[in-house]
Amino acid sequence: MSPAARQIVRWVWFPFRVTVRFILRNGKRLAVSVVGFVLLLAGLVMMVTPGPGLLLIIAGLAVLGTEYVWAQRLLNIARTRGQQALTKVRRRKEPAPGDPPV
Repeated sequence: MSPAARQIVRWVWFPFRVTVRFILRNGKRLAVSVVGFVLLLAGLVMMVTPGPGLLLIIAGLAVLGTEYVWAQRLLNIARTRGQQALTKVRRRKEPAPGDPPV
């Protein structure tokens, strides 16, 4: 191969080499991002179709929360609101002190 052809091959391959190096260095973050967004998207779809949409949204945020601060914050907000809802439901189930037993 002539030196000019080698130079052309090097310039053609250069963008791919940078992309491959980026993927190899950031493979975990890419995998976490893809899995987390797929779970989040599936959860959003299941909010309007039958399925456990809320659970998948929380699972997607939990996966994304390992790499992204914004997802961790949203997960903390969801956890707080879930605890508030649980407390509210438990209070509703308890009979008042003057009510007769059912």
